[in-house]
Amino acid sequence: MTAQDQPSTRPYFIRALHEWCTDHGLTPYLVVHADDSVQVPHDFVHDGEIVLNISYDATQSLQLGNEFIAFKARFGGRPHDIMVPVGRVAAIYARENGQGMAFPVEPAQPDAMAGAAAANAAPGESPLTSVPSVSDGGTEAPQNPPDPAPTAPGTTPGRPSLRRIK
Repeated sequence: MTAQDQPSTRPYFIRALHEWCTDHGLTPYLVVHADDSVQVPHDFVHDGEIVLNISYDATQSLQLGNEFIAFKARFGGRPHDIMVPVGRVAAIYARENGQGMAFPVEPAQPDAMAGAAAANAAPGESPLTSVPSVSDGGTEAPQNPPDPAPTAPGTTPGRPSLRRIK
């Protein structure tokens, strides 16, 4: 088996860091390169990226799969279905301390995204533009970071800073 034939380690690192954040009471944030292959509310995309709170409190039906990350969340009080190809994830980090991991963003594969979204869409419904209704669970968890992650000296404000974990 060549290196090209081996599956990506990225989804395993994402699940591991999500679990690490959850186990230590930290809030896992996902930085996603937003393009046509991701299903996110584009009103919240800034500079081609969106930061998503993927804690269990902020999401419903969170699935951290090998090909896609999918969940339901509220943005500005409106429910949205979120679907992100794992290759579009630029980083996962803890909001409280900035610790996490960054990844190189892989080229988009719109055919794979369309196929996966079409499998979840109702007949006659456009899979990438529809926003199915989400039942209100009573309380609404914040979906967007109220304050940016702490930044290290010499870094650009507003961008997450990551520290290498050894």
